[in-house]
Order: sequence, then C-alpha cells, then structure tokens
Amino acid sequence: MTFASESVYIVGGAVRDELLGLPIKDKDYVVVGSTPESMLAAGFKAVGKDFPVFLHPVTHDEYALARTERKTAKGYKGFVVHASPDVTLEEDLARRDFTINAIAKDGQGRLIDPFNGQVDIQARVLRHVSIAFVEDPVRILRAARFSARLPDFNLAPETLTLMRSMVDAGEVDALVAERVWQELAKGLMEEKPSRMFETLRACGALQKILPTLDRLWGMPQPPQHHPEVDAGVHVMLVIDYAASKHFSLPVRFAALMHNLGKESTTQAILPRHIGHEERGVNLVQEVCKRLRVPNECKELAVMVTKFHGKLFQALRMCPDTLVHFLTQLDAIRQPVRFKEFLQACEADARGQAGMETCPLPVADLMLKALAAVQEVDAGGIAQQCENAEHIKRAIHVARLEKVRQLFA
Repeated sequence: MTFASESVYIVGGAVRDELLGLPIKDKDYVVVGSTPESMLAAGFKAVGKDFPVFLHPVTHDEYALARTERKTAKGYKGFVVHASPDVTLEEDLARRDFTINAIAKDGQGRLIDPFNGQVDIQARVLRHVSIAFVEDPVRILRAARFSARLPDFNLAPETLTLMRSMVDAGEVDALVAERVWQELAKGLMEEKPSRMFETLRACGALQKILPTLDRLWGMPQPPQHHPEVDAGVHVMLVIDYAASKHFSLPVRFAALMHNLGKESTTQAILPRHIGHEERGVNLVQEVCKRLRVPNECKELAVMVTKFHGKLFQALRMCPDTLVHFLTQLDAIRQPVRFKEFLQACEADARGQAGMETCPLPVADLMLKALAAVQEVDAGGIAQQCENAEHIKRAIHVARLEKVRQLFA
C-alpha cells in the first residue's frame, strides 16, 4: 500500500520492544499528511470511534492519522482530538505517555526520537513525555503496568510526583470500572505483577482503587507461618510466584484477593487472623462487583478466599470429610476450576520468604482423591435408585468407598 504525499511511521510498542530485544506482538503506524477520505480511498477500513484509526486491507495492522489532543474535562474521556494533514509527527509523539513509547521509525529504518526515549531505554527509566501526562488518569495505571512488564525499569522521580498530584486532584476517581479492570488484568499477566501494585501504592492510587488490599500493608502475621510477616508483602510474593509459574488470570486474581479478610482483623488477636477466610468473602465479592470482574475470575477468587485455609487441613481429614470437601469445592463437576484452586493455594503456600520450593503433599492428595471419586458411575447408580435422596446418598457412599480404598 503506497501513499502520495503522506509519510508512514511505525510507532509505540513495536519500536520500543525492538530496541529492548523483546518479541514484537503488534505493529501500529502513524500516517502524517493524510485524511480519512484518502485512507478510505486507498482501501483502508475505518475502525476508530474517538479518533481516526484504520485497518490495512491486507495486513490488518492499525494505521492512525497523526493527531493532537486537548483536555476539556476530568477523566480519561475528557479530550477533544484534532487530526488533520497539518499535524506533524513530533506533535503526535508529544501526546504519548512515556518517552520509551514516543519513538518512531520510518520506512528506511531511521529512528525519530524527539524526547530521548532511547536514552531512557538505556538508563532503564520510565519517564513521562510532557506535563500533558497529568491530563489522562489511565496513565497512572499504565505506568504501574509498565513497571510490572519491565521490572528492571524505575519510575523517574518527577513522573511519580506527577502521578501523586493526579491522585490528589481526584483524577483517579473519574476512572470507569471497566478500564480499571482492563489495566489491572493486564498488569497481573505481566512478568512481575507485584511492581504494579507497589507503584500504585507509591503514588496513592491503590488506596483509591483497591482500599481493602492497600490496608494489608503493615498488617502483621505469625512469623512461624509467614517469615515475611507483613500481609501486604505476602500477597505480592504470592502473585509473583503465580506469574513465575505462568498461571492463568483467574488464578493470579484469586491469589491477589485471597487474604482480603485480614484487613478487618481486630487488634486484640493480632498477629493471628482467625476467621479471615469467611470475612474475606464479602470483601472479594464487593471488589468484583465494583470493578465488574468477569465471572470466572470472581468465582475462583471467592472459592480460594473461603477455602484456602481449609485445604491445608485435608491431610488430617477422614475419607468422609474429604469427599464432602471435594463436593464443597464442586471439584467433580468443575475439575478445571478445582485445579486452578489448587494452583492458587500453591502460590499462597510458596509465596513466602524461603518457602518457594516447599513440598505440597496436600495437592497430590486432593488430585488423587478427585481421580478416585471420578471413577464412580453416577449415572449408573441413579438408574438403580428409586428417588433423588437415595441417588444422592448412594453416590456419596460409592465415592466414599473409592477414597477409602485410596487411603488403604
């Protein structure tokens, strides 16, 4: 696809990741000197709602017209976008969030870097491009997410100062739930998700976005069970362990949420947290409702919060109690979710200082118990029983016998 007077540049993440030696996932382009009409005439498909973005007719890469933005109201939607042939490449790059994302590459492979993004890449610094950074509260979340994605980068002090001023000005309060969840979910799937939440804490945003999580820092735990002592530090170790094992988003979110109940522990019983599992359930449900968390993440987070403590009692359970516990966890009907439950509990157990490789015989026991009860032909038993109550009892007895055989 060729253009007459306009110029086409690769911009943003593709250029940054190439300079960092990272895999390039998507290529985004900026077109300078063009109009929507000429893009459509060249065969591109318009897809942008808030500003002119087009899909290439062959590669389906995104091509955006060079544009500027002007802040008109609070929040991340309070902008007026100006896209026209007279907007320069430098003006387009100036509206971007970080210097490392404000580098362009032309068709000959030459880099255009008006804000010294290459210098910041070398120095491993995440720095805002201009004071216009304060106009978009989503950039607080993006700064935190990039901290998780690029764990060897540090926020420039002046960028952190700007982020704090944005929080103080109430910009975070204008964020909609869907966008907060979107960024949190992406951050949880990065290399070191703890850095996202540490960055949000450092600028004061975590207290606004997830206040119950924020209150875990400084909450003591029994050192014989938690060498790291601090409940907030423990949760960060847990989510980083989950990331190191490449666990799914539901598992990582459950790991993040599992100890919320500890924030409401009374001073009188500290550092113990008796009953924190049950107390945490309502707190997790409130977070999920407020942020509109997808059901698969919510359901696993509630289950892990409620039962992660009970799991580690399973080695002392009799066969009957163990079968009831598998039923509580709905393990027979939802074995995939049950395995994710075990993964989140694994992260909880090993997300402790010095415990990263501790043995977990309880997980092996539970998987063997599940395999045993799955051998029971529930349908065949149902055909031989007279009523629903008899069916339920007969199936339980058959499953119990399988688990007893396992113990024997």
